[in-house]
Amino acid sequence: MIDNKKKLYRSAIALLCFVSSAFAEEIGSVNTAFVLLGANHKIVIEAFDDPKVPGVSCHLSRAKTGGVKGSFGIAEDTADASIACRQTGVISLPQDIQSKKSDGERVFKESTSLLFKHMQVVRFYDAKRNTLVYLTYSDKLIDGSPKNAISTVQITNAIFEK
Repeated sequence: MIDNKKKLYRSAIALLCFVSSAFAEEIGSVNTAFVLLGANHKIVIEAFDDPKVPGVSCHLSRAKTGGVKGSFGIAEDTADASIACRQTGVISLPQDIQSKKSDGERVFKESTSLLFKHMQVVRFYDAKRNTLVYLTYSDKLIDGSPKNAISTVQITNAIFEK
């Protein structure tokens, strides 16, 4: 019975981490091309806080396809994106991040097409340089894109949790 409660508790925590990392706050946008029918093509700027590392915030700019398909949310956005992450408070670095291997951990994911394509941000910890590295890229079920961007946050005044 206790194991089932632990599993349920862990599942709820994982779901909360996923939900908190799935959404970003839109800061603004600019139009890049006029479209006669439907929304214009644009670049959107979004902000999100790292759900596991208090004191780190990221801003992501990405292309958003307009037109009729874009207006209904069924257009496929391009893989173009840029990211900038900064220390916005005291960083509290959890132990599991300090010991995480080279595969990184997803901190943000947003759908960029109706099916199977996502814009993602993955966090890596470079222990030698005491730096967090954030990578943004687009993946697709069959044919992903090599387009990517990174941003780093050097950890200076951090609390290292044990």
